[in-house]
Amino acid sequence: MAKRKVDHVGVVVRDIEASIQFYTEVLGLELKGTLPHSNGIFKLAFLGFGGSNETEIELIQGYSDTLPSEATVHHFAITVPDIEEEFQRIKSIEHVQFVDSEITTLPNGYRYFFIYGPEKEWIELFQR
Repeated sequence: MAKRKVDHVGVVVRDIEASIQFYTEVLGLELKGTLPHSNGIFKLAFLGFGGSNETEIELIQGYSDTLPSEATVHHFAITVPDIEEEFQRIKSIEHVQFVDSEITTLPNGYRYFFIYGPEKEWIELFQR
């Protein structure tokens, strides 16, 4: 199996611009880019450290109008080398529940799908 790593953590926010400002000015992350989601609803921002194109934090605006007062971690993502192969591999594992019924492709070409962990946490399998 190819080397895997945590790709990023997705955080749901109410105001993406204010969150970008906080994460860059207070925590020192660099804004890697922003992107409208292919669903036309979500706004995404990608932040990281060290001048690379790696994303450590993904901010997601528009996911829910009923956010609690505490922060909401939406998901964490695992990098996979072949998203199609991973989708088929996990489909063959008994008792794994999928959040998504198919692979989603973002406007920048990145592809992903979500599964549920054992406590219903969302885990994203992600290919750049």
